[in-house]
Amino acid sequence: MALNRIRQRESLELDKEEGQIIADLQARSARAYPDIVPEELKHSVLIGPVDSLLNWGRSSSVWPLSFGLACCAIEMISCGASRFDIARFGMELFRASPRQADLMLVSGTVTWKMAPALRRLYDQMPEPKWVVAMGACATCGGTFHDSYSVVPGVHRIVPVDVYIPGCPPRPDALLYGLMMLHRRIRKSTIARKAGP
Repeated sequence: MALNRIRQRESLELDKEEGQIIADLQARSARAYPDIVPEELKHSVLIGPVDSLLNWGRSSSVWPLSFGLACCAIEMISCGASRFDIARFGMELFRASPRQADLMLVSGTVTWKMAPALRRLYDQMPEPKWVVAMGACATCGGTFHDSYSVVPGVHRIVPVDVYIPGCPPRPDALLYGLMMLHRRIRKSTIARKAGP
C-alpha cells in the first residue's frame, strides 16, 4: 500500500514536470520571431508562408485528365480552342494518363458499369487531386437519373470539389468553375489538421 502511494506521488511529480515543460514550449512558441532580414535586403526579399507559394504553383499548373463520356465533352473540348483558351490558366494539354494529371473533369453520364474504371483512374492520380463534375448528368444523373444503370451523381464514386450545372454547360461556365477551383486551391494548406 505504501509502495502504491510512493508511485502515485512520483507519477504526480512527473505530471507536474511535463506540464511545466509544455507550458514553457507554448510560451516560447507564442513569442514573435525577431526581424531576421537585414535592412539593406528588406526591399529585395519576400517572406511569406510556404502555402502561398505552393498554392500559387498548383493553381497555375493544373493538369486535367479528360473523362468525357457524353455531349458535355464537346463543350469541354471547345475550351481548348482559341476562343475560350484554357491554356491561359496553365491547362494547355489534357492528359491521357492519370499519373500525369491532378484534375479529373467528369463530363457526361456515368453508368454503374463505368464507375469502377472512374474510381480506378481517380485512385491512380497523385495527390493533391481534384474532381470537377460538369453537366447535369455528372452532378445528379441528369435526364437519366431514374434509370437502373446510371449513377445518380459522380459524388457517389469520387469526392467532387466543384459542380458545374447545365445540360450541357457552356464553355464559359466551365471556365468559371475552374476559376472557383483555383480559388479553392489557393486557400488550401499543406498542414494536416489534427483529428480527434
